[in-house]
Amino acid sequence: FYEWNGLGSGIFIGLDNYKNLFRDTVFKIANKNAIKFAAVITIFQIFFASIFALVVSNRRTKGRDFLRVAYFIPVVLSVTVVCQLWLSIYNADNGLLNHLFRLLGLNYQQNWLADRKLAIYAIAFVNAWQWMGYQFALILAGIKSIPEVYYEAARIDGASSIQAHCKVTIPLLSETYKLGFIVAITGGIKAFTEMFIMTKGGPGNATYTLTYLMYKAAFREFRYGYGMAAASILVIQCLLVILIINRLFRTKDE
Repeated sequence: FYEWNGLGSGIFIGLDNYKNLFRDTVFKIANKNAIKFAAVITIFQIFFASIFALVVSNRRTKGRDFLRVAYFIPVVLSVTVVCQLWLSIYNADNGLLNHLFRLLGLNYQQNWLADRKLAIYAIAFVNAWQWMGYQFALILAGIKSIPEVYYEAARIDGASSIQAHCKVTIPLLSETYKLGFIVAITGGIKAFTEMFIMTKGGPGNATYTLTYLMYKAAFREFRYGYGMAAASILVIQCLLVILIINRLFRTKDE
């Protein structure tokens, strides 16, 4: 509620920071990017983590211990290291991704992080790739907690492996999926580190998120009141997401 540069006394301006925030075109871009970022990482992480967890939980799968470690390795890497790795992969001239397209004979060379439309998706994929292992660990732990007797009953009833997972595994993982969705969606809404390292919010303001807007306003432009107004909206958005997901996953007993 104040106009304050971080030094001295602030000037009370009421709701002006919020009014200016909602008029700001960058605020609208940041919210659109949050939706895109959250959608990409949620779909990618939950989908692939579920598949990999089901594969690894199958006792007939060879190399299960190796796969467990391989899927989780990106999680323990520094975010800075991961971003530098993907900056090299996305490099327009000598990057691995464009090189693969050339080897496949596809004329699809892109400057991934300089394209205003592609940049936010490229960054979101980096986050999705790194943190998929976290979701994998959650889902695998949930699968391990399901009593084997349920699967035996399903087999006796003539259910195939896929049917058993659809009728037994997934319904019994509802609490695990609830946590997974909360972590993924709120993580997308408050994304910051990847765009800070890889694009600095660019090209232009194409990869701004509300967190980056808050950081730039408060710590680069010294408009602390404006930055904290953005932070307040961010907290409200995350709380709303949690409330909505809790409502969607609410059981009859609750």
